[in-house]
Amino acid sequence: MRVRLTGLLAAALVAGAGAASAQETTLNAVLFVPRNTTFGEPFVRFVEHANKEGRGVLQIKLIGGPDAIPTFEQGNAVRNGVVDMVSLPPTFYTNVCPECDAQILAPQTTPQLRKTGFWTALEKITNQKINAHLLTAYGDGIAFHIWTNKPPAGGMLKGMRLRTTPNYTPLFNTLGVSVLQTAPGELLTALERGVVDGYGWPAVGVFDLGWGAHTKFRIDPGFYNVVVNVLVNLDKWRSLREDQHAFLNRMAGWLEDENVRWVAERKAADEKKIKQAGIQIVDLGPGHRRTAYDAYWDYLAKRAPEPTRELRSLADALH
Repeated sequence: MRVRLTGLLAAALVAGAGAASAQETTLNAVLFVPRNTTFGEPFVRFVEHANKEGRGVLQIKLIGGPDAIPTFEQGNAVRNGVVDMVSLPPTFYTNVCPECDAQILAPQTTPQLRKTGFWTALEKITNQKINAHLLTAYGDGIAFHIWTNKPPAGGMLKGMRLRTTPNYTPLFNTLGVSVLQTAPGELLTALERGVVDGYGWPAVGVFDLGWGAHTKFRIDPGFYNVVVNVLVNLDKWRSLREDQHAFLNRMAGWLEDENVRWVAERKAADEKKIKQAGIQIVDLGPGHRRTAYDAYWDYLAKRAPEPTRELRSLADALH
């Protein structure tokens, strides 16, 4: 009898464990840069925090970064359900949804934006074009810049060859710059070989992958607003329970709060590194910033006229 009871207890424990695991959902995720880089670290902390808080409810398995799925393919990966979640700036899925990158032109932070019609419209577009739910974003509060290894001639960048991403290209074309589009991990080689004279990148993170040693100038003023979205495949999102939605929304709020502290710390740390590296600041004046915004709005309007018109109207109303 004792043996039988032990067997029944073991069976019950196995059955209980199976029921508990069935209630906990695991989401597979990828990241657009390596984990230990400036824009990788916040998402890694988000995953770690969610996994600590979400035991028995939801877990996130971070598969990797570009080593798992190349950066420019991650938008399609979340759209097609190859992965459930992705940490990815909208510039890397403009091939599918160019108007999604209007998010970097909005004049408010993510917590502010999610209370506006701009966020509602962007969520609808993201649902339709990317087959994804826009959970949250981080990085806002950091501007984009141009970094070079030689000074602008007479305050002009014309004639330089710069590494680009889709959100820089319209400005570079306006400035008479020739461009080379690469993923972040390929830029160091281009700098070392003299293939490019510089690159577009935000105000922080230029030292992560060795670019700082090949950088002599930062072009000011900064423009746009850094956005790294956390997207969840829409089919997967709809399959989750309400308590799992509530949990992910709570984790999104945690990341948004964490972002404020992280941005302040990273900007201060990188400004110190910039001074130590002897990188000089070249200020092209407020017209440079206006040119950047006008160039990108015009480009998006050509790619996706109706949704861009709606998003620009909603963004302008927030000024």
